[in-house]
Amino acid sequence: MHRYEDSKTKGSIMAIDYHNIITLEPGKRSGKPCIRGLRITVYDVLSWLAEGMSHEEIIDDFPELNNDDITACLLYAADRERHSLTISAS
Repeated sequence: MHRYEDSKTKGSIMAIDYHNIITLEPGKRSGKPCIRGLRITVYDVLSWLAEGMSHEEIIDDFPELNNDDITACLLYAADRERHSLTISAS
């Protein structure tokens, strides 16, 4: 579970646990992280967000997804970035 600040409630609330949403299956999409066993990858969702699509637009195009799925992709990517190796410049 991850904590984040909610500007509406002015407090810390629990976000979703992406471990229950992001799945890894060797035979599906070449083992890339997918959403709830679907054939939609984390990369797909991050790409759509990077292209400027809103959560609502993504869900309209892919009604099998929900806001928690999209948030799970962002949390997964943030954790991957946090755990990546840092290489210092010499």
